[in-house]
Amino acid sequence: MSRLRLAVSSDDHIQGKPTAPIELVEYGDYQCPHCGHAYPILKSIQEKMGSKLKLVYRNFPLAEIHPDAVNAAMAAEAAGLQNKYWEMHDHIFEHQNRLNDSSLIKYAEQLGLDVEQFNIDRKSEALIQKVETDFESGVRSGVNGTPSFFINGEKYNGSWEEDEFLSYLQSLVK
Repeated sequence: MSRLRLAVSSDDHIQGKPTAPIELVEYGDYQCPHCGHAYPILKSIQEKMGSKLKLVYRNFPLAEIHPDAVNAAMAAEAAGLQNKYWEMHDHIFEHQNRLNDSSLIKYAEQLGLDVEQFNIDRKSEALIQKVETDFESGVRSGVNGTPSFFINGEKYNGSWEEDEFLSYLQSLVK
């Protein structure tokens, strides 16, 4: 079984209680239709598990097949610099069919971001490095497609359809 090679740290985007007994790391691609399918499932699981689940999202843009994935990842990271990472993450997945530059700028406006700073940040070397670090950590951890999940450091190869995934996660905290 594959293990998560880069431990979750303050460099990650984390939702949920830091000390939650279940740490779920998703390697995802904002343009991937499977990740788009998983998005509402994860939202529902988060709601049902509450303080027992900590969700971490890491960028794994498959640029060869999803030409807007890197730009979307950079937009989410840039929004994060204005403390709106998860809002942009959600907005991108909820509008996954529109990830061109003008759409990403429109999303930044809708979220109340400083758009000028957003545009500077989403081209910054530091954010390019963050996306690349996420991607490389996924490769080293055995990620070969999206979405890929790690539960408490172990790669999860089961179904991520809601009923099965939720039951499995809940079984870990009983």
